[in-house]
Amino acid sequence: MFRFALLLAAGVVLGNAAWARGPWRAGEDNTAGWQLMTPQERIEHQARLREFTDYAACRAYLELHHQEMVDRARERALALPRARRDACAHLLPDRERPQ
Repeated sequence: MFRFALLLAAGVVLGNAAWARGPWRAGEDNTAGWQLMTPQERIEHQARLREFTDYAACRAYLELHHQEMVDRARERALALPRARRDACAHLLPDRERPQ
């Protein structure tokens, strides 16, 4: 009985820790062109990324968004840093996700 209670308590603590991190958030560190977007565009971009359930659709959106950021950077004579990770990777099956 004690062992069960201990496992249950550990599960609650670990579950709450994962939940407390919240959903993935777009930000300056993981979104190319973040500095070129308005605050409203940032909110809409993050919301849009959270809506996708299909990897290909998510990647298509990201490619269009990236091209728009490239164009904005070019207009301002800025270098656009590359995204550090694939924001759509969480939609891939486990066996295909980058490690």
